[in-house]
Amino acid sequence: MKTMKSTLTLRLATLATVALTSIIPFNSARSAASFDEQLIDQSRVIAIARPYGNNKYDLLVIEQIPDKNQCWSESGSNPVSVNPLLLNFDFTGHCRRATDSNGYSLRIDGRDYGLNYLLSVAQRNGELVLVGTPRMGGSEIIVGRTRGMTQGFMKFILEPGWQFSKRAYDGKELGHFYFSGNGETIVASGGVLPPNHTPGTPAIAFRDIGDDIYKAEIEQAVAQKFIAGFKEDSTFRPQVALTREQLVSMVIEALKTIPDLKLNVSDRVSESPYPDVQASRWSAAKIQWAQKNQIVSGYPDGTFQPTKEVTRAELIAVLQKASQYAQSQRGTTAQLPAKQASTNTKTFSDTNGHWAEMLVNQMSAYCQVASPLNETGTEFAPNKPAFRNYSAAATLRMLNCLKGSEQVTSNQRSVISDQ
Repeated sequence: MKTMKSTLTLRLATLATVALTSIIPFNSARSAASFDEQLIDQSRVIAIARPYGNNKYDLLVIEQIPDKNQCWSESGSNPVSVNPLLLNFDFTGHCRRATDSNGYSLRIDGRDYGLNYLLSVAQRNGELVLVGTPRMGGSEIIVGRTRGMTQGFMKFILEPGWQFSKRAYDGKELGHFYFSGNGETIVASGGVLPPNHTPGTPAIAFRDIGDDIYKAEIEQAVAQKFIAGFKEDSTFRPQVALTREQLVSMVIEALKTIPDLKLNVSDRVSESPYPDVQASRWSAAKIQWAQKNQIVSGYPDGTFQPTKEVTRAELIAVLQKASQYAQSQRGTTAQLPAKQASTNTKTFSDTNGHWAEMLVNQMSAYCQVASPLNETGTEFAPNKPAFRNYSAAATLRMLNCLKGSEQVTSNQRSVISDQ
């Protein structure tokens, strides 16, 4: 068995000298700060302590391409032993891997530290530790541990606050792996951050919004925690329609972020707010609160239809009601002021005679909460589904207006000013 492991080690060490087509070397023409990141399926990537020489180890990162030959297997615990199966076949098109600093680096809260820290493996206190070693001053950063020792390849278990992501450029995923850290979680778990790094809201990296026109606003919306992505596959699902109960939940969570607005929303209710919304339903308390505060209403037949998809017109109607509620609770008029110059107010070609015509026009003047379909042309498309990307963006714009923000995202494409 020992001879077999030695042979595997030698073969893998030899392969490490071969250039990988899946690894993009650092290009000095593009600074590290110009790169973005995208989360990847955490179950498809592994950090491995690879043995070489006389009781020495280095770092190997392997990514499994879906529906291809298995790249590795795991067994045991404390530590987890790894069998690098990719050595048994031509892994091109099946496995991606990185063996040095051209292939992996540290990134914390959206800041790239590849030029500041070198990832290395150290043996301490009966285990191997994956360490970010500062190139010039500062304390080392512990990224992962094997939690024990054994012969051969071992899996690094990442410390709290760390996960895998991939480098991205212009919305396209590259081959470079990031050990991506959330500063707040790292500090809360007793970890160390780079000098002068203040923990903040980490950069949001969903692998399906790279080319989305609402990318910047989605990231801000998720950072404010009134809408979330899907951790199981690191996606946001921007083209999925919002449901009525999801809309209610999103709007309430958004209103909670306004500092001087105190919402008294119960966690549960004792009776059903609608015949088709049972008291035990996750959204029942929020739906009841929104009903009592005249932000949403049911249908003529008395139902609420919580899982029904929301149209773009209905989204704007709810955002208008939420804005008016917030204004009245803060002791100001419920009439929404036009925060946008009247010359920039959109005139939509497809809302004439629609039940939501007046409120769409009003919310267009209100920080462009209502904007053209995909931010181009003159159609608002009031009857089309309200997708998660636009819903997040429109709600964020509403919040910016309520909070008195004069900042404009690149998607809004015009200057907001007080009239």
